[in-house]
Amino acid sequence: MLARIRKSMDEKDQGFTLIELLVVMIIIGILAAIAIPVFLNQRERAVVSSMTSDARSVATEIETYFVENQRYPATIALADADTLTIPGVAPAAATVVNLSTANRASVTTTADSYCIAVTRDAGAPSDALTVWFDSDAGGIVNAAC
Repeated sequence: MLARIRKSMDEKDQGFTLIELLVVMIIIGILAAIAIPVFLNQRERAVVSSMTSDARSVATEIETYFVENQRYPATIALADADTLTIPGVAPAAATVVNLSTANRASVTTTADSYCIAVTRDAGAPSDALTVWFDSDAGGIVNAAC
């Protein structure tokens, strides 16, 4: 009995067959097809979250200005690529809001409202992303205000 087992072990080829290797490659391909879109979607969600956070930070500073002055600032300057400057009232200095990397903001104000548009630089995970914050609507909106 042991001789027969030893003989079958000696004659058996070692290694994987081509079919076994193809099955493994197909399984890896299916897993990659599922995982890559999920990963890319997470990156886009992170970018949108960063833009939303920047819009809310700017809105908080504008509301602080309103509390102190009972009006919204007439001008909000873009100090450099990623910094907004909200004018201060004497003796307070101007408030500087630093935006996340690659985010750019523009603010439009009227006597009783404001609109913030935060956009993402080209080359980010998704080009042409924009998040709007509308004071009349009370927060983030889906379309330009």
